[in-house]
Amino acid sequence: MTATTENTQVETTPATTGPATVVPAAGRRNEKVGNVVSTKMQKTIVVEVEMRKAHPKYKRIVKSNKKFYAHDEQNSARVGDVVRIRESRPLSKLKRWALEEIVRRSSLNQIEDAAPKAV
Repeated sequence: MTATTENTQVETTPATTGPATVVPAAGRRNEKVGNVVSTKMQKTIVVEVEMRKAHPKYKRIVKSNKKFYAHDEQNSARVGDVVRIRESRPLSKLKRWALEEIVRRSSLNQIEDAAPKAV
Protein backbone atom coordinates (compact mmCIF):
# COMPACT_ATOMS: atom_id res chain seq x y z
CA MET A 1 0.00 0.00 0.00
CA THR A 2 1.45 3.39 -0.94
CA ALA A 3 0.56 6.81 0.36
CA THR A 4 1.50 9.93 -1.59
CA THR A 5 2.09 13.28 0.08
CA GLU A 6 3.21 16.08 -2.21
CA ASN A 7 6.38 14.88 -4.01
CA THR A 8 7.33 12.02 -1.66
CA GLN A 9 6.09 8.48 -1.82
CA VAL A 10 5.92 6.52 1.44
CA GLU A 11 5.70 2.72 1.47
CA THR A 12 3.53 1.31 4.25
CA THR A 13 3.49 -2.38 5.09
CA PRO A 14 1.49 -4.35 7.64
CA ALA A 15 3.25 -5.07 10.93
CA THR A 16 5.10 -8.38 11.02
CA THR A 17 4.60 -10.86 13.84
CA GLY A 18 8.29 -11.22 14.66
CA PRO A 19 11.73 -9.81 13.96
CA ALA A 20 13.28 -10.43 10.57
CA THR A 21 15.78 -13.27 10.62
CA VAL A 22 19.05 -12.74 8.82
CA VAL A 23 20.66 -15.96 7.60
CA PRO A 24 24.47 -15.80 7.63
CA ALA A 25 26.39 -17.06 4.61
CA ALA A 26 27.53 -20.16 6.48
CA GLY A 27 23.91 -21.01 7.35
CA ARG A 28 23.08 -21.82 3.75
CA ARG A 29 25.81 -24.42 3.44
CA ASN A 30 24.82 -28.00 2.92
CA GLU A 31 25.04 -30.41 5.86
CA LYS A 32 25.09 -34.20 5.88
CA VAL A 33 25.11 -36.85 8.59
CA GLY A 34 27.06 -40.08 8.12
CA ASN A 35 29.38 -42.68 9.60
CA VAL A 36 33.15 -42.27 9.82
CA VAL A 37 34.76 -45.01 7.71
CA SER A 38 38.44 -44.05 7.87
CA THR A 39 40.72 -41.84 9.98
CA LYS A 40 44.06 -42.93 8.51
CA MET A 41 44.97 -39.49 7.16
CA GLN A 42 46.10 -36.54 9.25
CA LYS A 43 43.30 -34.02 9.92
CA THR A 44 41.05 -35.81 7.42
CA ILE A 45 38.20 -38.27 7.91
CA VAL A 46 36.22 -40.22 5.35
CA VAL A 47 32.47 -40.09 6.01
CA GLU A 48 30.03 -42.43 4.29
CA VAL A 49 26.57 -40.95 3.86
CA GLU A 50 23.61 -43.21 3.09
CA MET A 51 21.05 -41.55 0.85
CA ARG A 52 17.53 -42.90 0.47
CA LYS A 53 15.57 -41.89 -2.58
CA ALA A 54 12.31 -43.07 -4.12
CA HIS A 55 12.74 -44.69 -7.52
CA PRO A 56 11.12 -42.44 -10.15
CA LYS A 57 9.07 -45.19 -11.79
CA TYR A 58 8.59 -47.90 -9.17
CA LYS A 59 8.36 -45.63 -6.09
CA ARG A 60 10.45 -48.06 -4.07
CA ILE A 61 13.03 -46.64 -1.66
CA VAL A 62 16.54 -47.20 -3.03
CA LYS A 63 19.63 -46.80 -0.84
CA SER A 64 22.88 -45.41 -2.19
CA ASN A 65 26.13 -44.62 -0.39
CA LYS A 66 28.64 -41.88 -1.09
CA LYS A 67 31.93 -41.10 0.62
CA PHE A 68 32.99 -37.57 1.50
CA TYR A 69 36.40 -36.38 2.66
CA ALA A 70 36.05 -33.97 5.59
CA HIS A 71 38.53 -31.79 7.50
CA ASP A 72 38.95 -32.76 11.18
CA GLU A 73 41.32 -30.22 12.75
CA GLN A 74 41.70 -31.91 16.18
CA ASN A 75 41.58 -35.52 14.88
CA SER A 76 38.71 -36.06 17.34
CA ALA A 77 36.52 -38.39 15.25
CA ARG A 78 37.03 -42.15 15.35
CA VAL A 79 35.94 -44.98 13.07
CA GLY A 80 32.27 -45.81 13.61
CA ASP A 81 31.24 -42.39 14.96
CA VAL A 82 28.16 -40.69 13.56
CA VAL A 83 29.16 -37.16 12.55
CA ARG A 84 27.66 -34.06 10.94
CA ILE A 85 29.73 -32.48 8.18
CA ARG A 86 29.27 -29.08 6.57
CA GLU A 87 30.18 -27.90 3.10
CA SER A 88 33.23 -25.62 2.97
CA ARG A 89 35.65 -24.11 0.52
CA PRO A 90 37.98 -26.54 -1.29
CA LEU A 91 40.80 -27.52 1.08
CA SER A 92 42.51 -30.02 -1.22
CA LYS A 93 41.81 -32.03 -4.36
CA LEU A 94 39.04 -34.09 -2.76
CA LYS A 95 38.33 -32.36 0.56
CA ARG A 96 35.36 -29.95 0.39
CA TRP A 97 33.70 -30.66 3.76
CA ALA A 98 34.49 -29.85 7.40
CA LEU A 99 33.55 -31.71 10.58
CA GLU A 100 30.72 -29.81 12.28
CA GLU A 101 30.05 -32.05 15.29
CA ILE A 102 30.18 -35.63 16.52
CA VAL A 103 26.56 -36.70 16.89
CA ARG A 104 27.19 -40.10 18.50
CA ARG A 105 30.35 -41.86 19.57
CA SER A 106 30.95 -45.45 18.53
CA SER A 107 30.70 -48.08 21.25
CA LEU A 108 33.84 -49.76 19.87
CA ASN A 109 35.95 -46.71 20.72
CA GLN A 110 34.83 -46.77 24.36
CA ILE A 111 35.95 -50.39 24.73
CA GLU A 112 39.35 -49.66 23.16
CA ASP A 113 39.93 -46.57 25.32
CA ALA A 114 39.06 -48.43 28.53
CA ALA A 115 41.41 -51.36 27.84
CA PRO A 116 45.08 -50.61 28.65
CA LYS A 117 47.42 -51.03 25.71
CA ALA A 118 50.30 -53.51 26.01
CA VAL A 119 53.77 -52.14 25.36
